[in-house]
This record gives sequence, structure tokens and C-alpha cells, in this order.
Amino acid sequence: METITSTPHRAPLRLVSTKEMSRDEWLEARKQGIGASEAAAAIGISPYQSQLELWMIKTGRLAQTEEDPVQSAHAPMYWGNILEPIIAEHYTKLTGRKTRRVNAILQHPDKDLPWMLANLDYSVVGDSAVQVLECKTAGEYGAKLWKDGVPHYYQCQVQHQLAVTGKQTAEVAVLLCGQEFRVYRIERDDELIAQLIRLEREFWSYVESDTPPPADGSDSADQALRALYPRDTGETINLKNDPVLNEAFDGLIQVRDSLDTLNKEERSLKQFIQQSMEDHSRALFANGSVSWKRSKDSVSLDASAALKANPSLLEQYPLQRPGSRRFLIKQTNEGAGS
Repeated sequence: METITSTPHRAPLRLVSTKEMSRDEWLEARKQGIGASEAAAAIGISPYQSQLELWMIKTGRLAQTEEDPVQSAHAPMYWGNILEPIIAEHYTKLTGRKTRRVNAILQHPDKDLPWMLANLDYSVVGDSAVQVLECKTAGEYGAKLWKDGVPHYYQCQVQHQLAVTGKQTAEVAVLLCGQEFRVYRIERDDELIAQLIRLEREFWSYVESDTPPPADGSDSADQALRALYPRDTGETINLKNDPVLNEAFDGLIQVRDSLDTLNKEERSLKQFIQQSMEDHSRALFANGSVSWKRSKDSVSLDASAALKANPSLLEQYPLQRPGSRRFLIKQTNEGAGS
């Protein structure tokens, strides 16, 4: 990443102390702006969260979905929090740099950027070369994303931190698969920060105007739309005279037709290979392999038979599942013939 020499920057403001803050209070305080870990989602490059989902959280329409890392030992964040001080301690042993926790939500000092917030993992003290430490962990799948260095969405997070704090250099210490320790240095990039601020400002304008940003086709956006519009009114909206939406409708039909064709081709090729494999468990090819194995037998409850034998079970153990909206396409004959 290109290093750009810049003039000294002002120190950040301490918006609120987090030392005695509960998790719910911390989540509520984060609604006042965009945190560093949310920067990638705010500008639309996060692989985990869409702009629409983040907007719903910031506007209070959706509760924070991440599990409490203190309560759930199965959540990746749990182990990230447990290992964070260990990573920081090993970083100090490896580099000789001392670190200190920053128990506060920091705010950009510019009066025009009050929505730029940051929670630092650690600050590096008494070192002119590095001022910020970000600690990360990655499992077997996540480690693949680090093969070319710090993933771009984490680089975005760090540049946001440097923008808020006014610091020049950060290092990212990551523990991969619980055994490989790496340290990456990221220098402040004022050109990138300027772009980041412009895009984050655009997102924050959606929050301030209470206007949802466009969906991006991700699973996150799909779930956000279901939460944003959980029920229909039963009424019909006429969009026949909207050229943009009619183009989108026609494009959707074409894409679905293409998918049907490709899915049929995929099934045909799969079945051709299966028929050739017969009862073999594995097949080798020049460019890879295929396995076709039987899963273990399992035992489950025959709910229909149980209810037939004892109908009162439904009254004793009712389980209500909320309904959901189904998106069904009906093409007119005129459209199909064109």
C-alpha cells in the first residue's frame, strides 16, 4: 500500500468510556456513527454485511445480529475476544512494542465528521514507528483470505481507525488456525481515506434521511429486506409505466431462464458421472476428483404418526412458525411471446 506523507493530524475525541459499559449500552452508542469494523459494510465491500443491513441497525429497525461473544463459545467472536490479549502479548514479545487498551469509543475531531467512530483494540505506546495495533484471528476457512496479505475489508477498517485517531501507522497481528502468527504493517493512505470518507458520508446520509440504500444481491440484503418488509398489504402496485423496473423484471426472467438451462445441464453432467462411477466411492479426473458416499443411517421422530396416535400432543407442545413472504413471478403471454 502506498505511503503518503501528510501534515500532523488532530487527536480524536473520546465520545464515551467503555470501561464500565454493558454490551447493550455499547451497541446503542455505536448507533451514533460508523465504527471502524463497520466501514467496509458502509461502503459496500464487506463480504459479511450489506449496506442495507447496516442501515437497518443504525436506524433501529434491526437489532445487532452478532452473538454475544461472552455468552456463546461457538461464535467466532468469542474466541477472537478470548485470544485478543494473548495475541497482543505475543506481539509485544515479538516486536518489543508495548501496547495499551483504549477503553473508549473515539470520535473524529472534525466537526463535519462526527459520525466517524472507532474502537481500537490497542494503542502502541512510546514508539514513533507504530501507533495502533489491530488483533485478528482466522480459522481454516478464514486463513485462506489472508494468503495475499490483509484482506481489503480489514485494510478499510484500519484506514478508518487511522482517519479517526490521526495516527500514521498501524500493525495488524493475526493468528491463523491457532498456530501461525503474522504481523502486517499498514501506513496511513490519505488518498484512500478521502475516498473512504466520501463513501461513508454517502452511506450516513441514508441514515440521516431515513432512506434505505439499494440492495446489493447478497444474503445479508435478502434477510434485511425480509425484516424491513415482513408483511404485505394485499394491495397491488402498477409498475407498467416504469421503464427501469420493467427492464429489471424482463432481466430477471431472462436470468432465471438461463439458470434453469444451466441447472439442467449441471444435473445431466452430474448424473453421467454418477452412472459411470456405479458403486465406487470416489473417482479421479485429470483436474480433480469426485466422491459419492452414503451417509450414516439416522433415526428421527415420525411426527405425523405420533400426532395420529396422540392428537393431544399438538395442544401440549405447540410450535408456531412465523410466515414469510414468497416472491413468485408470473409472466404474461404477451411477454412470453416477445
